[in-house]
Amino acid sequence: MKIIYLDNGASTQVDPKVLKAMEPYFTELYGNASSAHDMGMKAKLALSDARHVVAKSIGAKDEEIYFTSSGTESNNLAIKGLAFAQEGMKNHIVTTKVEHACVLNSCKWLIELGFEVTYLDVDKEGFINLNELESAIKPGKTFLVSIIHGNNEIGTVQDLKAIGDVCKKHGVLFHTDACQSFTKVPIDVRKMNIDLMTLNSHKIHGPKGVGALYVRSGIGVVGSDGSGDGGGRDGRGEIVPLMHGGGHEKGLRAGTENIPGIVGFAEAVKLAKEGHVKDMVKLRNFFIDEVLKAVPDAKLNGPMDEKNLTRLCNNINFTFPVSGEMLGDYLNFAGICTSKGSACSNNEASKVSYVLKALGRTDKEANNSIRFTLSRFTTEEEIEKTLEILIKSVEKVRKSRFA
Repeated sequence: MKIIYLDNGASTQVDPKVLKAMEPYFTELYGNASSAHDMGMKAKLALSDARHVVAKSIGAKDEEIYFTSSGTESNNLAIKGLAFAQEGMKNHIVTTKVEHACVLNSCKWLIELGFEVTYLDVDKEGFINLNELESAIKPGKTFLVSIIHGNNEIGTVQDLKAIGDVCKKHGVLFHTDACQSFTKVPIDVRKMNIDLMTLNSHKIHGPKGVGALYVRSGIGVVGSDGSGDGGGRDGRGEIVPLMHGGGHEKGLRAGTENIPGIVGFAEAVKLAKEGHVKDMVKLRNFFIDEVLKAVPDAKLNGPMDEKNLTRLCNNINFTFPVSGEMLGDYLNFAGICTSKGSACSNNEASKVSYVLKALGRTDKEANNSIRFTLSRFTTEEEIEKTLEILIKSVEKVRKSRFA
């Protein structure tokens, strides 16, 4: 049985060209980028080249890119690192109710340390209200706004430029988690007034275990001795490392750099093309249209979007009129890989999706929802086969006594 993989929001196939680019750094050029010998210098050059590729893709400077182990680490580093640097000066963060779990859990942990967090509501399609954002900012107290770009469950794409303008107006740092949107939606950190941005590799056909954090020039890295180079919009824009070591990544992220992974990350960025996005939009729209025709009582979660302006090109999330657990099992038995939400919470089957609840879905509706996420390797034939099995499976579950 051929597997049809439609869980690319959780992780993607490593592109064979990415694997080929990585291979020499496992077998031939395996030196430490901090070593002074020739092999170490070649590793350092590869690190520098990769940093340039990632920086260029978002309109950043090379020195503003810091490599990490994952999007989760980057989110933790951004939020906690900025919070630790406050030293009692400011204690308020604004975020949303639909962030990735690592952002919400970081904020929850900071609340226990005495920080205050405001969680913005979203509308029925997952968008924040800019007026509510502006009202939530507390002069003299708010130091950070952290809002996800492309939502990992429902695909809603927030307007980073509009959010960045509000943050700049009020002198507040703006961080966004762009793990799902990176290379799928155009991003320019300068034009959008983004101060920090989280990226990762395995959502774009790169290897797992590699991420990056963009940190705007002027946000100082506080050293282990408590010193920092200052900067920021209010003169207090500093970030504290979560780990201390030998000064890797300019002191912000200690630990020997994962050169093969970083090389693969950069190669994946180079391979990402606008044409791939257009192909995914076409397949996504076809899938949505066919489901709505065949299952008219199904509900699309997130915005309807024909041109890839407000919804991720690869994201489809439906609430079905039957048991989502049974429907997911039918699909899985047929060799179709999907998910009931974020991969980071998907193993907690008893939990209702807080993202879908934030849209106004009931517990039952949230539990009856399934996410399908495409990649540039997804074919039209795979989508047609999935639709055939999906529509038949909905009817099978509908006729069962467990629907």
